[in-house]
Order: sequence, then C-alpha cells, then structure tokens
Amino acid sequence: MRRLIYVCALFLATLPGVILAAGMTLEQLATLEQVSSVASSPDGRHIAYVHVVPRSIPAEEDGPAWRELHVVGPDGESREFITGAESVGAIGWMPDGQTITFLAKRGDAETRRLYGISINGGEARELASLKTDIHSYSISPDGRQVAFLAFESEDEEVKKLTEQGFSQIVYEEGLKNRRIYIHDLHGADEAEPEMIALDGSIQEVQWSPTGDRLAIKITPRQLVDDTLMFNRIRIIDLDGDEIGRVENPGKLGRMAWSPDGEHLAFIGTNIINDPREGRLMVTGNAGGEFNDLIPGLEGHVWHVSWLDDDRIVFISYEGVEARIGTIAPDGSNQQTLIQNGPIFNGLSPDGNGNLALTASTPEHPTEVFRLNAGADQAERLTRHNAWLDDVDLARREVVRYAARDGLEIEGILFYPLDYREGRRYPLVVNVHGGPEAHYSNGWITRSSDLAQPFAAEGYFVFYQNYRGSTGRGVDFTLTSQARPAMEEFDDLIDGVDFLIEQGLVDGDRVGITGGSYGGYATAWGATVMSERFAAAVMNVGLASQITAFGTSDIPYEFNLVHLLQWPWENWELFHEASPLYHVEKAQTPILIMHGAADPRVDPVHSRMFYRFLKLQDNPPPVRLVLYPGEGHGNQRAASRYDYSLRLMRWMNHYLKGEGGEPPPYRVEYQLEPAEED
Repeated sequence: MRRLIYVCALFLATLPGVILAAGMTLEQLATLEQVSSVASSPDGRHIAYVHVVPRSIPAEEDGPAWRELHVVGPDGESREFITGAESVGAIGWMPDGQTITFLAKRGDAETRRLYGISINGGEARELASLKTDIHSYSISPDGRQVAFLAFESEDEEVKKLTEQGFSQIVYEEGLKNRRIYIHDLHGADEAEPEMIALDGSIQEVQWSPTGDRLAIKITPRQLVDDTLMFNRIRIIDLDGDEIGRVENPGKLGRMAWSPDGEHLAFIGTNIINDPREGRLMVTGNAGGEFNDLIPGLEGHVWHVSWLDDDRIVFISYEGVEARIGTIAPDGSNQQTLIQNGPIFNGLSPDGNGNLALTASTPEHPTEVFRLNAGADQAERLTRHNAWLDDVDLARREVVRYAARDGLEIEGILFYPLDYREGRRYPLVVNVHGGPEAHYSNGWITRSSDLAQPFAAEGYFVFYQNYRGSTGRGVDFTLTSQARPAMEEFDDLIDGVDFLIEQGLVDGDRVGITGGSYGGYATAWGATVMSERFAAAVMNVGLASQITAFGTSDIPYEFNLVHLLQWPWENWELFHEASPLYHVEKAQTPILIMHGAADPRVDPVHSRMFYRFLKLQDNPPPVRLVLYPGEGHGNQRAASRYDYSLRLMRWMNHYLKGEGGEPPPYRVEYQLEPAEED
C-alpha cells in the first residue's frame, strides 16, 4: 500500500473546521503523483520518464517520494520498468537507442551508481560505480565511454578516525571537490574509472557530439554560494587540458551542445547582479565570446536544447504563461511553437524534430506530453491521479492590478469552491520565495501551497508575482534590489486591497503564508503589516537580514543579487528590513515552521523570532514547529502531511473559527493503518 486513505465524507463532516465538499482534501493531496523528468530515445519511438510516487505512511517507512522508471512506447501506452522502493534519477539513453541509462542506489548498494536497462525489458545492469555516489554523467557519442562526476573517496585513515569518534567539523575547511571520471563501458568489469584532476569542483559535464571534448561547469569550491554565483563554463579535452573557456558573469543555468558540436547554447546572465539566469546565450565549440540571442526578452528562459544544427529549442516563462520557441544560433528566425498552453517545465528532442515534454495545467500536476514536428499543440501521453477526475477543482483566473506607484502586478486567484457572487470570503495570500521565483498558470497545489484544499474550505487564495519575480524580464527582477521589504511587500497589500475593492474579500479575514523569502514576507506581514493580517504561517523564513548573512550558505548571493551591500555598510537598512526589529508591532497569530537542518535559512531565525514574540508583554498567539532532519523545505511524507494539516488548521482557527488561544499542539492524522504480515 502506497497511498494515504481517502477519508470518507461522513467522517470528514464530523471534524472541526472541515466542510463536506467535493473539493480536494489534504489526504488526497498527500497521494498526488507526478512526472519529474523525461528523455526521448534518439529515434523518438520511446519516451522514458521518472514517475514520482509519495510514500504511504504508516504502511511504509517515512521518507521522500519514490522515483520510478516508466516508458511510453510507440503505441502511446505507458509501461512500468523499475517500480516500488526505488530512487531513479538522471535518465538518458545510449546512442543506439536500445538502452535506458539512469542513476540509482539499488538493493544492497551503498552508493548511487550508473545503470542501464534494455528497452526490451529485463533486469537493469550496473554500468559504473565508485566508493562514493555518482552525481551526474554524460555518455560519449559512440557509446563506448561515460564521463561522470563524483567526490573522491574518503581517506581511509580519516575514515578510521571518524569511526573512532573523531568526527569534529572544521567549518568550510577540508572541503571535497567533485571530480570528473572517465570510464570505459566496454572494458573489463574490474577496470577502475580514471579521474581527471582539475583545480575546482565540477558541477556538470557534457560530452561533445564530436567526441573529442567536454563542456564542464566548474566552481572554485564545493560551496552552495559558489555554485550559485561563481559557476563558469570550461571546454576541456579528454585529458583535462583546457581548450577554451566562457567568462559568463553571474548565475548559470542549463547548457546544450548542437548536434554537430560546433556550438554550445547555455542560459546565463549579462551582469553578475542579475537575480536569475534567464538569457539565452550561444558560444563556439572552444568557448570565447558569447551572444545573447533574445536581448530585451520580457521573460526568462529556463530550458534549452537543439532540434538540429540550425535550430535551438527553448522554454521561456513570460508572465504566468510558458512559451516553446526556436531560434537560429545567430539569433535570427525566432519562431513560437506553442504559447499560452500547458506550463512546460522540461523538454527532450529526438532525432526527427519531435519533442518529449513535461508539463502541468490547472487541472493536473506534471505529466508527459509530446509535440510532433509541425504540430501546433502538444499531446498528453500520461494520466496519473485518475481520481482527480472526480474532484471538483476551484475556478481560477489571472489577475492584474496596479501597485500604488503604477507598476502592473500579475497574480493567480483561486476562488472558493462554494463561491456565490455578492458574498465576501476569507483570503489566504501565498507568497513565493526567491524573490526571483514566480507562479505560472499551471498546477500550483502542493503540501505547502494549499490552493485547491483552501478553495474547498471556502477561501480565496492569491498567488502574486510581486516586483522582483521572474517571468517579466531583467528590469522587473531588479526593481526590488537593495530595497528589501519595501515596495515588493507593498505590492502584496495592494493586491489585497484590489480584491477587497472588487467586493470579493472580507478585509478582516486575511491570512498570509509562504516559504523562504515568502516566509520573510509572512514575518513582515505579522509585524510591520500586522493590522492587515488576521493569521500568518511562516515556513523556513528569515527574521533578520543580519543573521541571514551570518548563518546562510549563500552570503555572496544575498550581497550580489539582493541587497547589493554588506551589513556593515548599512546597519540601519539591515535592521529596518528585519521582522525581528519590529517584533513589538506584532499582533497577528503566527505559526512558525522550519526544517531543523536547514542550511539556507538557519532555524535560528525561527527560534529567535518565536522567543522575541513570546517575551513581549502582550504577545500574539505564536507556535514554533521544527522538523528534525528536514532542510529548506520538507521532503519526507510525514513532515509534508503534518505541515499541510497545521497550515490548514491555523488558518481555519483564526480566519473562520473562534480564534483566541492556539489550537491544541497535537494534530489528528487520518492515516491508513499499516498492513500486518
């Protein structure tokens, strides 16, 4: 059994704060399956994909979702290849199209290894392994070798000392770099992969179609800040000697060789201060100068590949929609294949000009699609979550409003499932992180974004792309730089006021929630803007800009693309922009939730915010929930379900219920009992 039980309507009706409705429940949400990645065979006859299946607790041991390998065949039917308690990732194909490749930690293996499985089925066989996990890989064009990335094995003497208890950590010293290894796939089984030693840590490798060189992404150190801000492209030969380099500034996204190996396309930035990579660039096969193919694009390119030597194919996010386009490597002949359709989030071309795609819509999470050459619509190939056909999904619409300074802000509004014109309803404002993220008009509902369950409970839910969000071009993302918690959070209030003016929302029953930067906005809403919000749920949010710089794993990213300065250069700004500094203004009941092992926003933010609130003479209701072992966002099934329950109950208690003291600290889990042997 891998699913949480669907709680019957009669039983639901007896629970406090739960209405009898045909909308989505939290128990259903916990079972949602989706597709995470797709890979088309070279001839286009088969499409491999990763199927993500949440664990069912307590029937299964708690943990992150299982990742299975499925394949869509020439008949359009999807078949299971590797299923169950599996962790399949990084799927690809051997050049002959007869073998699917993937990474996984299987059976008794202690490390993540490279496997291959025949398209005709059978058992997967191991292709390469080390004493450490393989991170990623690239197959040579002749299929005889593989380049893969992995950390060097731990020194045996150090390992022995660690086992004896000498496990102290010297902070940011003794870091291991990720290395490139070349392995002969047709050599003797006992042959050891050969390491290419380079100065730096390798983040990605792609073998050129010409077979004589590799494109790599390399950082000075294996630190998150380096991978975000100082990731650079190098072209090397198979011995590790540098052929050329690309001195791209700032953040770096995906890269892809042209089929003839003459060009390398990549997603990058023109300036180091750009908060998000999103410019489509092309350079030669030896690096050097690169060109921005779509200057002035009022959107962000997030996915890139090639249809043939003369056509780059890309996905760009523009506003709340997605566009699939093609363009020549010299920037000419740009064409749009699909626009304002599904929200595409992954692509894989075959050798015939067709595209395998992943995409979601407002009606379903990410599934597999195919766009045939010359077609103007993509065909949906997989249909998971069949039970969604029997769920009433809430109405939603794209909303645009003018902020107080005239800037147009865009968002997605979910209506209460029981909406009746003329009535006013409570509202939950759900704030995205980043701030260089954005909401698209696809499937939004997940464990921390309860769009459909909230709508089923009678709420409006508003997802705004406030200034600083992506999807509107570089200039829009720069509008919030060096001005934290100023106009960007005013945009949220202006959106609430707009909905109140439209006669939709009860201004006395507005809640706010979000994670990371959205958690920061939530803390701001519960302090500086406390009079506007009747409830708040803060997730992995920062409470102090100064603490953020001192404890996070991305201080350079904070400096270069957000604040543009260090705390000691402007102490006043950093204090004023911190919810902790305004804690005496707090009136809003706030639930604070945080992963106890979060390296991005240290849980000290939540502990300090909680403590400062509790120490006030007349504190608002406040509760702090920590999730052991979880990082910057929950991954385990139990943590995700618990988070959803607490978020819903807090909003119901203060926006629809009696309010006052917080609800009991324990929650009731509607779980399917584990099967007995």
